[in-house]
Amino acid sequence: MKKVLDFLIIFLLVFLVVGLFNKDDEKKVVTWGISIESSSKAYTVPASVSLNVKNQTANELKFNSCSDIVIKSSAWVIDFSDTNACKDVIVKSWESALVSFSDNFSKFEKSWEYYVEAKIGGKELLSRFEIETRGTISKVFILFVYQPIMNLMDWLIYVTGYSLGWAIIFITIIVRIVLLWPQHKMMLSQKKLQAVQPKIKAIQDKYKWQQAVLGQKLMALYKKEKVNPMGSCGFLLIQMPILFVLYRVIMEIRDPANAYYLYEFLKNFDINSIVHNFYGIELFATWMEAPVQWVLLALFVWGVQYIQIKLSLADKLKTTPKWAVLEKKKWEEGFASMMPDPEMMNKFMLYGMPAMVTVFTFSFFAGLGLYWGISTTFMIFQQLVVNKIIKKNQKSKKAK
Repeated sequence: MKKVLDFLIIFLLVFLVVGLFNKDDEKKVVTWGISIESSSKAYTVPASVSLNVKNQTANELKFNSCSDIVIKSSAWVIDFSDTNACKDVIVKSWESALVSFSDNFSKFEKSWEYYVEAKIGGKELLSRFEIETRGTISKVFILFVYQPIMNLMDWLIYVTGYSLGWAIIFITIIVRIVLLWPQHKMMLSQKKLQAVQPKIKAIQDKYKWQQAVLGQKLMALYKKEKVNPMGSCGFLLIQMPILFVLYRVIMEIRDPANAYYLYEFLKNFDINSIVHNFYGIELFATWMEAPVQWVLLALFVWGVQYIQIKLSLADKLKTTPKWAVLEKKKWEEGFASMMPDPEMMNKFMLYGMPAMVTVFTFSFFAGLGLYWGISTTFMIFQQLVVNKIIKKNQKSKKAK
């Protein structure tokens, strides 16, 4: 078990080092002169194309994003004269500027290889990128999962006066309500499995050298106790795609190219009107930009995560007998060293998991921390209901 804990500690340290000190390898490379490159070498429709112009010279640069930059394929040149993309840009010495064509995603709907030709500061600059269409599976996923959730999020932002904070809270509650029943079944399954852990450990200890018999005895126990050890897998298959999409929607809420997926009744939705300051919390800020709010948010996320896990392990922490922890004996040293220590695992879940979640929230902006905190708070109340149901069932069994 010590090896497992050592690995987790090393993982957290590596995560922190990579996240804090290795944000972008390209920043370590100093390129002299003037350069231009797209933010990505390969986009998918809808493409939020943007060009990064770097000025690694002693002189200030001035150029126009249309007259001095040409984007074309092998067959046609893209005309931006009828858009708002044409702007005068100034790049100071040893600085960079992002020229965005995100509002003009409709100009990049054809899958092709595109070339960028620029004349800036007396230099001729070249770059290239590709635009690809999505595969069938990706299109189906977007149509039935991503697009509905994204439109729901935009609608909530609209009806709350373009408040991103309230929209995150409401969409989190809505998603949790949709997942309420499968989550409830999963929590009940986990609680039932916890209740029979002493019996499971006893069988594992008794038949540890007879794998075939061990499997039969465990299956018989699961059938007798009406416990499904895989009870949470089905819920995870439902939950993970939805939560992943919700994460992506929040991350990309400011991307103008998302207008490509808007339903007809939201065609006038204005992303520039989104209010991302929620009662003093800057939802698009990172911990380096707003350290005070991040400390408060991190404490909130850690607290609700700790309470939720403590409630889910409450009975297990009280009832796990000491004999359930496998002891190492000389004649079975190899076997025992491979078995997890239930007590240590419980402690890791109770203290390690909240710490890990808190560390992860530091890697993203505050809006995701708000989402995670509200989601976990909802689960606390759900866990209280499940615990009450389990206790009621236990009392009824004892009465019989």
